Amino acid sequence: MKIISLFSVVRGYNIPIIILAQYLSAIFILAPDKRALDILLDFNLFILVFASSLTIASGYIINNFYDSQKDLINRPNKSMLDRLVSQKTKLSVYFTLNFIVALMALFVSWRVFLFFSGYIFFIWFYSHKIKKYPIVGNLTAAVLAVLPFFAILLYFYTRIPFEDIENYKRQLGVIFSHASFLFLLLLIREMIKDLENLKGDLANDYKTIPIVYGEEKSKITITVLTILTVLPVYALIDIYDVGYMDIYFYSCLIILIFFLLYLWKSNAKPQFLLLHNVLKFLIVAGVFCIVLINPSVLWHGKRLLMV
Repeated sequence: MKIISLFSVVRGYNIPIIILAQYLSAIFILAPDKRALDILLDFNLFILVFASSLTIASGYIINNFYDSQKDLINRPNKSMLDRLVSQKTKLSVYFTLNFIVALMALFVSWRVFLFFSGYIFFIWFYSHKIKKYPIVGNLTAAVLAVLPFFAILLYFYTRIPFEDIENYKRQLGVIFSHASFLFLLLLIREMIKDLENLKGDLANDYKTIPIVYGEEKSKITITVLTILTVLPVYALIDIYDVGYMDIYFYSCLIILIFFLLYLWKSNAKPQFLLLHNVLKFLIVAGVFCIVLINPSVLWHGKRLLMV
């Protein structure tokens, strides 16, 4: 039961999705000109992906550590399972994971070591302080979720000579449009979580947007952010070539219309939980739909690997 409890604390079900997302992003978005086999066998990239996954797992632990009282109100069932592991054990696992990450990062380069050291610090600072404040807490959470992909982007693009960057202008446009869409979805999700967790946040003196500015202002902000997703989707569908992944983006726009209609009818935790799960579905579906950029991987896997 303690193993299951620790698995719940680190949200072990999310880690394989994060690893898959990073590799699919590297193959289809960040380095589409490289052989897929070269990317899969790149040991330094493996270290980056593994280190970022362990960092995120440790981030879930420290977040759980600071939110233990709040989660008793917001997620009583999950909280009871998580409490089977003591706070002392959680901290021990947290420091162990971060120590492993530091060693792995140092193996790649001192720059990677500095990046992950900063990443670990900001996750802790967010969990300890920033998440209690409106707007900046939501923005920081979304940025921290996107940062592992930024690390892989730097890994591939810092090797390109500055004079050759112009040749990658279109590719960088695709990357930042994808990143903008993901960032907006993550930011909307964080704001829905604030509506969902209103009672626990209020009891523990968290200054979230619904508490400080009211539920209606929060819904207005979510609506504006949802409308803004049209911009990166337009860029990806009409300006850049994302293959058959445009099916995913069209589907997202349709789902987000119904999402907004339901948002304005929602006023209870189960309704906000449903909206939260819809956003989680869109984010996870987006990971698997990356292969639609070049779906030949599904029926010509060998050719994709060897070309």
